[in-house]
Amino acid sequence: MADPALQQEPGDRFDRFRRIDWWKQNRLRDAKVLVIGAGALGNEILKNLALLGVGNIFIADLDRIEESNLSRSVLFRPGDRGKSKAEVAAKAVASIYPDARIQWFHGNVIYGLGLGVFEWADVVIGGLDNREARLAINRACWKVNRPLIDGATEVLNGLVRVFVPPDGACYECTMSGADWELLKERRGCFGMQAAGLAPVTIPTTPITASVIAAIQCQEMVKLLHGAPSLAGSGMVFNGGINDVYTFRMNRNEDCNSHETFDRIVPLGRSASGVSAAELLRIAAADLGPGATVNFHRPLLVSLRCPACGLVEEVFRPVGAVKDDTALCPSCRALRQADTRLSLTGGEEFLDRAFSDLGVPPFDIIAAGKGGRVIGYQFSGDARAVLGPVWSSAAALAAAGVA
Repeated sequence: MADPALQQEPGDRFDRFRRIDWWKQNRLRDAKVLVIGAGALGNEILKNLALLGVGNIFIADLDRIEESNLSRSVLFRPGDRGKSKAEVAAKAVASIYPDARIQWFHGNVIYGLGLGVFEWADVVIGGLDNREARLAINRACWKVNRPLIDGATEVLNGLVRVFVPPDGACYECTMSGADWELLKERRGCFGMQAAGLAPVTIPTTPITASVIAAIQCQEMVKLLHGAPSLAGSGMVFNGGINDVYTFRMNRNEDCNSHETFDRIVPLGRSASGVSAAELLRIAAADLGPGATVNFHRPLLVSLRCPACGLVEEVFRPVGAVKDDTALCPSCRALRQADTRLSLTGGEEFLDRAFSDLGVPPFDIIAAGKGGRVIGYQFSGDARAVLGPVWSSAAALAAAGVA
């Protein structure tokens, strides 16, 4: 007679998981996971999340599916060429695990994805291939105190690192001088995007992506269960010689990425419904006169041509603007940039809503004075941005809904 402990319960999709003595399937069912990058690594991450029964998944990616993706991405098919990676991946995940609630975002996560999405998540998993996006996501995670599980692949090798705020090392802590130089090469005038740069392409295989994504998802499971993990450490996989080793990451106490909010205040309103002047008044009431409102990235207010006097209003983050924009369209002279990182109350454009100042929906804007920092969340955008995953208890609380 078969051992009753090994008999599967009829209709239990997750029977094999439940046989692990410390496993809590409801923890995965209720988990909220933000996956940034839906390429080869992201495909494997998302496939694993679906098989594990993760209940709330937000997928973000900028790119569209190309022919070369088809050899490395399990969720994509030939008929998907030209479609959004995030959208196609979301539909594929739903087909694997129909009970999952899934939202997707097609756009630049650096400038288009509000911090509210990061705060919504329990864990952020990165499947990225460039330093700039990693740095921005790292800073976002630190501001809202969310762990980041970063993965990278190249040829037969891979790397997994687990960054856990507020006391551990972060991605920026690990950056070398060479990393910063490579970042600078991709910037032009005033810190704008260098126009005409070829996209970064990393040689790799679906096998390497599968190995690294599996470790990332295993670390997610351990973090969600409070089990010992790679927190503050990394794991190197050398597929050429089948060598695996771990290492400890050192925290840099002077790192610029360790900024965080003392508290986050849901405004119950959208980024399009709150003006800069109004938020300055709210900040002054909470923090005292002289409080400033601070952007996450420098705002390019305008470009002025010193030769012909032409002034063009921009109101976008500097890094989101191509550097060829710096040339005057009339006389081709190099224009002068008016940029702001903070608002103090004397600006001429304080009547503008934050959505008109390059701030994405469901973002969290910082206000500070005397070392205190409050994050004001445009929680009125929560439902539109989060879509199907908005109904989770944490999303309701973030939006100020009882």
